[in-house]
Order: sequence, then C-alpha cells, then structure tokens
Amino acid sequence: MIDSVDKLTQRTADLQGRTQAGTQILVSMGTCGVAAGAAPVLDALKSEIANRKLENAVKIVETGCMGLCHCEPSIEILDSESNKSFTYGKVKPEDAGKILDNLKDIAAGMTTVDRTWYYPELEENTENKIQARIVLKNSGRINPEILDDYLANDGYTALAKVLTKMQPQDVIDEITASGLRGRGGGGFPTGMKWSFAAAQKSDEKYMICNADEGDPGAFMDRAVLEGDPHAVLEAMAIAGYAIGANHGIIYIRAEYPLAIQRLQIAIAQAEEEGLLGDNIFGSGFNFKLELKYGAGAFVCGEETALIHSIEGKRGEPTFKPPFPAVSGLWKKPTIVNNVETYANVPAIIRRGAGWFKGIGTEKSAGTKVFALAGKVKDVGLVEVPMGTKLRDIIFGLGGGIEFDKKFKAVQTGGPSGGCIKADKLDTPIDYDNLIALGSMMGSGGMIVMDEDDCMVNIAKFFLEFTLDESCGKCTPCRVGNKRLYEMLEEICEGKGTMETLNKLRNLSHTIKDTALCGLGQTSPNPILSTMINFEDEYLAHVQNHSCPAGVCTKLITYEINDNCVGCTLCARNCPVDCISGERKGLHVIDQSKCIKCGVCYSACKFHAIDRK
Repeated sequence: MIDSVDKLTQRTADLQGRTQAGTQILVSMGTCGVAAGAAPVLDALKSEIANRKLENAVKIVETGCMGLCHCEPSIEILDSESNKSFTYGKVKPEDAGKILDNLKDIAAGMTTVDRTWYYPELEENTENKIQARIVLKNSGRINPEILDDYLANDGYTALAKVLTKMQPQDVIDEITASGLRGRGGGGFPTGMKWSFAAAQKSDEKYMICNADEGDPGAFMDRAVLEGDPHAVLEAMAIAGYAIGANHGIIYIRAEYPLAIQRLQIAIAQAEEEGLLGDNIFGSGFNFKLELKYGAGAFVCGEETALIHSIEGKRGEPTFKPPFPAVSGLWKKPTIVNNVETYANVPAIIRRGAGWFKGIGTEKSAGTKVFALAGKVKDVGLVEVPMGTKLRDIIFGLGGGIEFDKKFKAVQTGGPSGGCIKADKLDTPIDYDNLIALGSMMGSGGMIVMDEDDCMVNIAKFFLEFTLDESCGKCTPCRVGNKRLYEMLEEICEGKGTMETLNKLRNLSHTIKDTALCGLGQTSPNPILSTMINFEDEYLAHVQNHSCPAGVCTKLITYEINDNCVGCTLCARNCPVDCISGERKGLHVIDQSKCIKCGVCYSACKFHAIDRK
C-alpha cells in the first residue's frame, strides 16, 4: 500500500535503482500488433528463450502500441551493455531464433525500422528529430498491465506533488500557464475550463474522460489507453483535486475491448495501492473512478450528448449555456476532457508550465499526436511539437505517398475538418493555422490522399458518415445535410449544374451558422474546403460530366483501343462477362453491361484500355 509520499518515493527509487542486466525485447501488443499476429511472435520468443535457458539474460516486455502500424508485428531490442536499440518490423514467429542469435546486432534478413524519426521522450537535444514524445512517452516502452513499470517512470509523482505541496488553485494556475489546449477538437484552454468548474459551489462535481474516439482513421486515444492507462488515471485525479471533484468517469466505446481491459486492470491496481480511493497519500482527498461504455455513436463525442448517454438518456446535444462546467452530469459542475488532454497533465505538473510552454508555438503549446493513415507508405501513430510542418509528417515520418503516386490532399480533423492541398504542405500545424486553411485540428486524424482520389467523392464520403451519425435533433443537420448529400450524388452522377454548386455552397454556410452542436456546425467543412481548394474538379463534374480521378463510376467509360493483342486477359477477369472478341483479335466492351469496376483496366498489360 502506497499511503504516503515517502512510500511512493522509496518505491520509485527502488524500481529505478534496479539495473536490467542483459537484454529486453519489447513486443508491441496494442490492437494493431495483436491483429497483425504479434501473439504468435510473443509465444515463439518466449518458447525460444525457455529452450535456450535465457530467462535470466533476456526479458520479454509486452508493451502497448509503438506507433509502427505499417510494419506490425514490431519489436524493439534494448541491450543494456552496449546501450544499443534495434527495432524490427513485420516479424514472424519463425524469426524468433534469428532474433536471439543476433541480439547484439541487426538480425540478417529481417525488416529493420529507420529509427531516426523515433524519439521516446522529449529532451533538449531534439534538433534532428521530428518526433518528440510526451503523451506517448511510455507507450511501446512499458508493460501497461504492470503498475511498477509506470512507477519506475515517475508515475503518480505528479499526483503526490499536487496533493501535498499545491493548493487546487495552484494546479489550475499551472495548467493555465502551460498553455495546454483541449486535444479533442476545438482547442479550448484547459486551465480556463477547469477554473469555471472550480468556481462553482456544489456538493458534488464530476470529472469525465471522453474516450469515445469516433473519427474515421483515428486511433490516438485507443493507443494511449492501451499503452499507458495509469497516466490518464493520474491526470484525472489531479484534475479532480483542482476543481473539487471526488468522482471520475471514463466514457469509452465498447469497441475498444483491449483498452477497456487494461483500464480495468489499472484502476484495480491503483485502488489496491491506495493511489485511487479514499485519503490518497494521507491528504484527505478522495477520488474514485468508473468506466461507462458507449455504443459507438459519433455524436456522443460532443460533451452534452456524452453526458446524456451516461445518464441513460438518448445521446443528443443540448443548447449551451449553461456549459457542463456549470451544469453537467446530473446538473452538477462537470469537466469533460479527452484522453490526450489528460495524458499531458502529469508531465506538466512534474516538469513545470514553463517547460511545456516552451514546446510548440506561441498560441499552441506542447505536442500533438496524429494518426497518420490513408495513401501514405508508413501508416502509424506519431507525436510532434505543435508548429511541425505537414510536409515533415507526411513525407518525413510517413515516408511519402504509397506507390510513389502524386500527393493530392490531406484531411485533418476527421469529418469535421477539411482537405488541405499540396501548396500548403509547408504550413506549421497549430490550431489557428489549420482553421485559416478551412480545416481544424480535431482529435488528430490525418488522412492522406493521392492523385487517384476524387475530391468530390471524398466530400461525399465524409458527409455520408456525418449523416449516418447525426442524432437528428436539429433540422439543419437532419434535413440540411441530407440535401447536401443528394446534391453531391447528383454531381458525382453527372447530373449537377452550376446552380447545384451555388446551392451546395449556400446551404453549407447556412448549416454551419444554424446547427445545434459542433457535429452539425462543422459537417459542411469537407465540402467547403474541397470546393475552395479543388474547384476545378467540381467544374469538371458539372460542366464536362467527367471525373478527372476516374472514381465516379457514372462518369467513366472504359474502351478498348488498337493496342489490343487479343490476349483475352481482360475478358477472363471481367466479373460480368461484358467483354467479347476472338483470341488474337480486337476485343469490345458492351457498355450496357459494364459496371465500371475497372478490373479490365488494371489487368491489361498492353495499355489497350482507355478510361475516359
């Protein structure tokens, strides 16, 4: 039981004083790794170590996500003697022997990962590193199911400092001075939000963690909860002390079973050691945590809808004010922050507001975690200082565009964000710059698109998602977005006109101005940003009835040209048998049967099929 600061200090010192002789093999056991086959790799390594009787020389550490989603299963080898580190990607169970044969060097024939971009913790000497980790400091480095691993990395020392050396207002002042802004969407100053709730007189207050991550392509919060759950628990207790709340709730989508499992383990461990519960560190402060499961409704990412869901009501937003900080859960003062926001708090308390404020930009301090996905070579999780250029993320950390295609756009902010084109790649990323480009930070999804993507179709894709996820409470979102979607369908089918474009633009602005919550107010952003940045594609659809990217099937025609040698490959691959012709003779496509799937176009080796 850690019931005093002295006991925590001694426990931490003991853990940090233990030198790990030999070698550690870190195995990425986050959702991505497990899905890619990390469990058999883990079993093979354990078996090989046992067979060679290396248990005292080699330690296996089951970690959370390392961020290397593009080359899972991934492992990292740390050698204490040489202080060397090697990371391998796409590891197979049969590689276990090679790995143990070559612990001091790179295993021959294995896929190594370029580590020049990866930096586990932010320090002073980061000039040549793109990444700088605060939120992901422990992810991929510790076993999230072992409390001692977290304690050995200064875990719960920030909470101890707060409860024994700081007054609640001191905590709020420190977070305010750090410049930490909410990482869940709008970027509201965290310290200011906490101060609103702290000022309220109430017999009960609540801290809520919004872990209902719903943006397409986003997996930042899941990775943090799977890789470093105690950081979030510690932060919520600190925030609870700051505003006078003794009860915390983590609202997490039920589709995150591994994150839920590790949170349950972490909460039980913290309660058993007295780090959560009654009279923490003998300070008289009580703080208890519970989990509430969401059913995957995107609208429940909005704080008032989330609160209604916890209360057992329909997940619908309400007009503000009053804001939750004044009247939230059960009409009591409530703070809602997302996972990444909380994960920054312990580091700020430990190292000081000035340290955090010195990272990033003047108006956007600290780092930001991004889920890099889409048409990029190295899909994964990255954390960079605010102010990092889009180009450095996509072409540096991401390795450039898959198959060396031409970059077209990047969507930030999920369905609420916008598409940014190539001439803006050198824009430093922060909250204000992204808004100026017609997009937003959002929770951190970053979807890359290449020359084969139709931007009209992309806008339709994101709007369809929003349409499906709308709660339907307000008319602008329920009816307006339906009309927007119908107009985009007309354009993609070649039925749109210049008048359609005008209506599309005007209705988008109307919905932004009149929708009830953030979901509806930002839903037209993908349309407006693509109409501004890719106007030529919209014009091609309505004036020329063509899709330059060859995506909108109603506007595509496949025709066989004189290069055809009659190899019959196109006909043999056609799923609807619409191609006819004699062997070694010119073939013909029956346009009345063609479903525009493009299989023939991809199969032809003689450039004998034109896509028009």
